[in-house]
Amino acid sequence: MHENHTPPAPPLFTWEFASDPYPAYAWLREHAPVHRTELPSGVEAWLVTRYADARQALADQRLSKNPVHHSETAHGKGKVGIPGERSANLMTHLLNIDPPDHTRLRRLVSKAFTPRRVAEFAPRVQELTDQLIDGFMEKGEADLIHEFAFPLPIYAICDMLGVPREDQDDFRDWAGMMIRHGGGPRGGVARSVKKMRAYLAELIHRKREDLGEDLISGLIRASDHGEHLTENEAAAMAFILLFAGFETTVNLIGNGTYALLRHPEQRARLQRALAEGDESLLATGVEELLRYDGPVELATWRFATQDLVLGGQRIAEGDPVLVVLAAADRDPERFADPDTLDLSRRDNQHLGYGHGIHYCLGAPLARLEGQAAIATLLRRLPDLSLAAEPEDLRWRGGLIMRGLRTLPVEFTPKSRAV
Repeated sequence: MHENHTPPAPPLFTWEFASDPYPAYAWLREHAPVHRTELPSGVEAWLVTRYADARQALADQRLSKNPVHHSETAHGKGKVGIPGERSANLMTHLLNIDPPDHTRLRRLVSKAFTPRRVAEFAPRVQELTDQLIDGFMEKGEADLIHEFAFPLPIYAICDMLGVPREDQDDFRDWAGMMIRHGGGPRGGVARSVKKMRAYLAELIHRKREDLGEDLISGLIRASDHGEHLTENEAAAMAFILLFAGFETTVNLIGNGTYALLRHPEQRARLQRALAEGDESLLATGVEELLRYDGPVELATWRFATQDLVLGGQRIAEGDPVLVVLAAADRDPERFADPDTLDLSRRDNQHLGYGHGIHYCLGAPLARLEGQAAIATLLRRLPDLSLAAEPEDLRWRGGLIMRGLRTLPVEFTPKSRAV
């Protein structure tokens, strides 16, 4: 009888793993596609790594988003949410509720993210993109995370929510605290969340007196028309739109630009297409960047509401399930040459925005920001290059998101257009 020569499972959640998790995910897909592991927080959870299983899990109504279904103690439950949300009374938001509340709140918010509303916002996104590049183009160097990828979605979502311009730098500071400490000590995060939430509650109060065309005004109008959106829900909703719509886009721009800098032939293809006025490669290219090294590594927590079988594994009621989008999106059963970056990839049903009822509402806005940011960088700074060795770059700690701490680049300095 032959002995089983399966190599041992690779270590997960180390610094080495964070810089390139894809070989470990390939091992899991092949040998343990639904795999129980202990997370850095001490919570045990199932990791789902194959595309077919991931897609099924994302749409499975037996997997609830609400942490009350978690079988662990309250202490364990505290380790499965957005940083600081528990202490700041933020449980009522789209990421961790189920129908019918989810259906009602999502219907309210979805009006803000129609393709038409997002298209109307495109000139403002372009203006922000150009202003940020203007801010560093004379230096000949920049950290594209802190000077570009980070402020762009913060200012964009603040504009959409209706946060006055004079208050937006406060938001930038609070968001910076959340993103810097997302994987570390929670004290500063909880304080920032509280400040942000208190500000949003006060802004909702002020806007009731003077409604505008922004998203918060729209939430107030809807709640006043019998949709029963409490002030608490409105503030939580505004917060989650900020949270979900910001760090994901930072990472889309950061990871996407980094991937292009590491694949000069693909980047040259895109620059040629843009120079010829062809935007089609930009559209398929941003989807491919999302698939290849997307901003969300693991989908947010789900909890089994009953015993169930997934990918041949029995999962007990109350067990946490984490769908590994980064692994599913490189599954060779679904994508040809999954480890190859191909900006013209056509059949690209990646799971970067999720799937099912929790499919990302802000996907049209994220696409718009990602396309504008990457195209404008390549057009305006055509000789952009990495100013560090790839092995010296650090990825942020944390479980759900995947993003670089810094992305140092250099280019020929240019004087600002007057």
